[in-house]
Amino acid sequence: MREAERDSGTTRTTLRLERLRPDHADALLAFERENRAYFTRTIPDRGDAYFADFAAVHAARLAEQDAGVCHFHVVTDEQGRLVGRVNLVDVEDGSAELGYRIGERAAGRGVATAAVGEVCRTAATAYGLVALIAVTTLDNPASRAVLERNGFLPAGELTLVGRPGIAYRRALRWDR
Repeated sequence: MREAERDSGTTRTTLRLERLRPDHADALLAFERENRAYFTRTIPDRGDAYFADFAAVHAARLAEQDAGVCHFHVVTDEQGRLVGRVNLVDVEDGSAELGYRIGERAAGRGVATAAVGEVCRTAATAYGLVALIAVTTLDNPASRAVLERNGFLPAGELTLVGRPGIAYRRALRWDR
């Protein structure tokens, strides 16, 4: 478990980045249900089967993590409430794809920037990764800003779910 602080102007809040565990299932399902409509404003919906078969989905994610092909994380606030998730998927040849979701109640408060920064450090130090990639649509300026604040550089244009998008890349070296 790692902690990261975020500064939202006058207050400092401690966030925890925790590797996904079996006991996160109930909180994670509640988080996904609570934020489903919010998330679908900018990213494709997970579909009804994700929610109906959540126990199997969660078990499959844990199996992928145990196999080392993915690293899944939840982000909790100082009260222990799940406020987001940050994942590294398709780990291969020292790189992985970064994905993240921050719930509506925590959006706009620096949570995504802090969580992505912490997972970048963790990717380099704990998982031995040397690069991360991330993709987002051009019409998602908040996601693009989070990536750019964390040192991701544009790596090319693409189409993402039928919409114009951009790929980002970040080399990881954590000497500090």
